[in-house]
Amino acid sequence: MLHVLRRIVLEVGAAGNLTEALEIIVRRVKQELAIDVCSVYLRDPDGDDRRLLLMASEGLNPEAVGHVIMNAGEGLVGLVAERAEPVNLENAPDHPRFKYFPETGEERYHAFLGVPIVHHRRLLGVLVAQQRERRRFDDEHVAFLITLAAQLAGAISHAELIGEVDNRREVLQQENVQIRGIPGAAGVAVGQGVVAYALADLDSVPDRAAASVEEEERAFRQAVQAVQDELAEIRDRMESVLPPEERLLFDAYVMMLGSDSLVNGTVERIRGGRWAPAALRDTVRESTRNFEDMDDPYLRERASDVRDIGRRILMRLQSHVRDPEEFPGRTILVGEDVTATQLAEVPSERLAGVVSSRGTGSSHVAILARAMGIPAVMGVSDLPVGRLEGRELVVDGYRGSLYIQPSPELLEEFRHLQEEERELADGLRALAQEPAVTKDGHEVPVYANSGLLADIAPSIQSGADGIGLYRTEVPFMIRERFPGEDEQTEIYREILQSFDPRPVTLRTLDVGGDKSLPYFPVSEDNPFLGWRGIRITLDHPEIFLTQLRAMLRASQGLTNLNILFPMISSLAELKGALQLLQRARDELLDEHYVIPVPRVGVMVEVPSAVYLAETLARRVDFLSVGTNDLVQYLLAVDRNNARVADLYNALHPAVLHALVQTAEGAHRAGKQISVCGEMAADPASVILLLGMEIDALSVNVAALARVKWVVRSFSRARARHLLEQCLTMEEPAAIRALLDNALVQAGLGGLVRGAGRA
Repeated sequence: MLHVLRRIVLEVGAAGNLTEALEIIVRRVKQELAIDVCSVYLRDPDGDDRRLLLMASEGLNPEAVGHVIMNAGEGLVGLVAERAEPVNLENAPDHPRFKYFPETGEERYHAFLGVPIVHHRRLLGVLVAQQRERRRFDDEHVAFLITLAAQLAGAISHAELIGEVDNRREVLQQENVQIRGIPGAAGVAVGQGVVAYALADLDSVPDRAAASVEEEERAFRQAVQAVQDELAEIRDRMESVLPPEERLLFDAYVMMLGSDSLVNGTVERIRGGRWAPAALRDTVRESTRNFEDMDDPYLRERASDVRDIGRRILMRLQSHVRDPEEFPGRTILVGEDVTATQLAEVPSERLAGVVSSRGTGSSHVAILARAMGIPAVMGVSDLPVGRLEGRELVVDGYRGSLYIQPSPELLEEFRHLQEEERELADGLRALAQEPAVTKDGHEVPVYANSGLLADIAPSIQSGADGIGLYRTEVPFMIRERFPGEDEQTEIYREILQSFDPRPVTLRTLDVGGDKSLPYFPVSEDNPFLGWRGIRITLDHPEIFLTQLRAMLRASQGLTNLNILFPMISSLAELKGALQLLQRARDELLDEHYVIPVPRVGVMVEVPSAVYLAETLARRVDFLSVGTNDLVQYLLAVDRNNARVADLYNALHPAVLHALVQTAEGAHRAGKQISVCGEMAADPASVILLLGMEIDALSVNVAALARVKWVVRSFSRARARHLLEQCLTMEEPAAIRALLDNALVQAGLGGLVRGAGRA
């Protein structure tokens, strides 16, 4: 049954609208289970959420579809919805909750099996199977329907949203379609959707109108001819390798390319106003469904051949790369899984916002968006990506919401908020150049996080007190090989000189997990608990020593180098890293370099380092807490997984207690401690970090002025009092509310998303 499940889910996922998706479900289930009736009831889309509407059926009276409505709790379908669990009955009419609807014609059916369709804890509807004979459905039927309902829940939600978006096209008066995700980067943006899609991936092709029908048709026919020539060439090349019967496959491919269904079907859609890739996508989907519906196993397998041909044609169509000037002036970049490369393809002056189906607020793209000051919404699992090309969109990075085709009233509200943000940023610009000193006289340096040389000038202009975290893996990631010692020395020297005498903290190579090098692949089942960070560099001293030598050479004549070791989980790892650092310095001294002794620190990112904080601190000069990884390890939550993103919370009581313990350990050892994770850029969290007497903060440049404003608005005594209150609280939401209220009372309401806003 597994292959049947997969095929149904794929077909539903490829459906063009909700009606088509539901018709596929009921037809396929009735066929595969050999039952008399399959029906789908969904929450009434045009009425009360508590009502269920018969949306599709194979077996019941077709005229009942779209008309039979029942309240939650009414009838057997309502019973399934009420309990949110399966109901399996031998003779449905005998059950006290049975309700007869004459228009359905269901009096002929006795056996009843209903299972709930649930998506993200929200009931979408009920999937029902019925049989004329009296019988209880067996365990295999029940398991199939339960599994199918769980698999289809997301696809139905997605198709429901697509239907809602598509219907809006026909409505003259604009309405708001709101989709919720996860806050990725604060701020709001109004702009035009541009879909970032993977090349040669038919399913990711967005809908788009043809700018010129004639040009689109010409490009398509040229692509088809190019693929025909390519396949003929492959066939001839394989003549001496494959027997004649195997070479017939390529003849079949060429025949498919000349078929009316594929070519004419695509051309017809192009002439209907679609651009060629979308027209091809829909034609291939239709053709593959036709093959998959066939009983003959051999013919069913031909569906994969059609998809392969479709991908080949698509590759030819995608030879044109979008020029920078082709991006709208206010581009909202939308994608299934937006990458840093796709982000970089959009000219920065044209990029207004980012929306991604995958990822969370701690994903690297979200962190990059925050560094750029670009609002972002991540983890929008129901995002109809292909339907958003050219649509007017509003990105609310505060609440993690996307609005499609916003009403004039909503647009006005968000534009007013944008104006408020601009005024706030202008007001903070002068403050950013001032030192961050608490009301009771404690100076808290605010450093900048960085990863590219291009970040240096903005960091200096922003008023940063130095670089608190320079991610040295970035220069490694943008090359096709390991950078040599001289290359690295040049990069590090420029950073150190630019900020001299302000401190610069260079973190040694931190790859693995979700950061990979194309020329040094690390493939693991659980990469976040695997070979990453210091573990890799200690296992490869030739790489580590080269980097350490480059850092030390870059510091000649300067005194502002700090070296930071990532992912330290044991004392043995720290000792190994320190030994290699000493070896690198001794080698350089032997080569007559004059190398000052750098300050050395340890990143606290794993729980074991929390408990070893004092022990580690006694052997180095400072500790730096990387809250992004620490939170995910403490809470066992993958920070890049949207399904559990709501569990990732830096204000979780366990996180706060761990930070307090780490700070106390560092101070008992007489050493300084800083925080360089995203928590340091959150105004509410900054209050608590002040209360813990964290000595320095390191944030993305876009957040620097706001963090300084928070530091200057509180005394350590007030922050300590708030921290003590928070440490007695049990829920992160209550902690957040207390801190947001404290910000408002301190006159920092502009840093808190206003209550009552959309």
